[in-house]
Amino acid sequence: MPTVITTAGFRFFFYSNEHLPKHIHVEKAEKTAKFNLEFVELIKSSRCNASELKQIRNLVEENQELLIQKWDEFFSN
Repeated sequence: MPTVITTAGFRFFFYSNEHLPKHIHVEKAEKTAKFNLEFVELIKSSRCNASELKQIRNLVEENQELLIQKWDEFFSN
């Protein structure tokens, strides 16, 4: 489970056996979310409230280029 970034208490990561479309998993304590990277949108979440999902979405948008770059680097090997 490569961690790409950790910010605002959230860990952004992907699993080593991922599939398309490009997406990122996010966790903080027992809260999780999964966002599409190419067209930033929520795929699913568990235990996150609306405020947290908005914060995560903003972080994904702010780091979108880096997250896609890290996906491409990891899965091109």
